[in-house]
Amino acid sequence: MTTRAKVPDHRPDSQATDRLAASLFAEVLIAEQLSRNLISKALPRGMQISHFSVLNLLAHVNEERTPAQLAEAFHVTRGAMTNTLSRLEWAGHVHIRPDWDDARRKFVSISTAGRAARDNALASFMPLIGGVVRKIGAEKVRSALPVLRELRAQLEGGD
Repeated sequence: MTTRAKVPDHRPDSQATDRLAASLFAEVLIAEQLSRNLISKALPRGMQISHFSVLNLLAHVNEERTPAQLAEAFHVTRGAMTNTLSRLEWAGHVHIRPDWDDARRKFVSISTAGRAARDNALASFMPLIGGVVRKIGAEKVRSALPVLRELRAQLEGGD
């Protein structure tokens, strides 16, 4: 029994869609890199984007999370999250405590110092990204958000 290899669809509309997809992803990747550079330069000394991201999530949810939950939220390995959490704990930005019911698990919460560090980080880069939005125009940015959210949902495997 032979199976046929899947042949790419080279109809004109398929090629146009492929070019559109390539352009979209090129713009997203370049914007992501430039955004990271802008924010990284503005963050307080010693803070990385991964540190800020964890502090920001913990500040928003305002409740404890396990390292596994945090790793899943950021689509990183548990090892990568453990490394980030170790650095945040060393800096005094998070508290890590054992789960009293299951000694194998831990819980992470943001500390007062961590909340202050997160607030200082926000204050350092918000004027920069706010300026970008003002230059583009609030209406254009608002109209782009649903498309970007749908793109994220598709990439996360959502429907």
